[in-house]
Amino acid sequence: MSFGVPLLLATLVFVPVLLGIYVWQLRRRRRQAVRYSNVALLRAAGAGSASWRRHVPIALVLGALALLGLASARPTVRASVPTSSATVILALDVSGSMCATDVAPNRLSAAQAAVRSFVEGRDDETRIGLVVFSGFAQLAVAPTADRDELLAALDAVTTGRGTTIGAAILRSIDAIAELDPNVPPSDPVDEPSTDGPGLGDLAPAPSPSVGGSGGAGAGATADVAPEIVVLLTDGANTRGVTPAQAAEQAAARGVRVYPIGFGTTNPTQMACTREQYGGFTPRMRDFGGAGGGTIGGRNFLVVDEPALKNVARTTGGEYFAATDAEGLTKVLADLPKHVTVAEQDVDLSATVGIVAAAVLLAGLGVALRRSTS
Repeated sequence: MSFGVPLLLATLVFVPVLLGIYVWQLRRRRRQAVRYSNVALLRAAGAGSASWRRHVPIALVLGALALLGLASARPTVRASVPTSSATVILALDVSGSMCATDVAPNRLSAAQAAVRSFVEGRDDETRIGLVVFSGFAQLAVAPTADRDELLAALDAVTTGRGTTIGAAILRSIDAIAELDPNVPPSDPVDEPSTDGPGLGDLAPAPSPSVGGSGGAGAGATADVAPEIVVLLTDGANTRGVTPAQAAEQAAARGVRVYPIGFGTTNPTQMACTREQYGGFTPRMRDFGGAGGGTIGGRNFLVVDEPALKNVARTTGGEYFAATDAEGLTKVLADLPKHVTVAEQDVDLSATVGIVAAAVLLAGLGVALRRSTS
């Protein structure tokens, strides 16, 4: 247990002082009682086997005062706090590669259906925000419990050129910071400006922690925030801040990121609806030719699992893989099982104060009962 204002624990000194005064008064009354040969007065002074009962009211009052002094110091304890009602930021990849048809009817439609099922399945207490990213990341819907607003924005997403995984993580951090004062907004970083392969390899990855892609993050030094980020992508970072850099910022703020790698390793032709294309119609040659090809050894139509696993390790989240629509729906449905609790400092001031009030009322009740009996 720790205390927010430990100096106020000094108020507890009044309890033994008052106890000393009470004991002194008892002895003084006893000496006065012995001075007179009045049997009734001797009995009133406390003779008899049940004399301890008359001390119960003052004991309860002193106990209440001690609890109030403790509450004023703002006691806190580390505890596992349920986060089923926490905020979830869904970061959805809407790059042109999401038009690949290796997942029927295409990756984007399958992702939209799975996310819709996830949103509709959350309880009314859960706030969900939507970040969409392609060549840049934007907050489409701030965290809200309004499911209609979320679903309308989800249905209206369109594809774009590029994949900015790192920027999506930073934008998700900023969305959390706007509603949680304990989470600072992201810091600006020097971002590479040109598309190119292997940007995730430019920053050194933190040392992997024991236990795979989940568990306590290597860089997770801050208190764990109740809010989480669910990042759904089908490719690799092509521009901007790297996933490794963004993950370090998330870990420093206690924000866990749960990346989901979506799609197969054999993407086929591109086929999106007119509404999904928006202003960008992707072609295979934009990604290096048929089958996706490679640019500098990186196939941007295939999930960059090493980078996503590193994000999970660094932030204390967990990486999931889904190769089809059914698998993605299952991953999203099972996700709350992996993020149900978080270690946080719980303020006990109110609880201790309520207990103190109850003890004080009990003491007053006992005193009134004795005075009327």
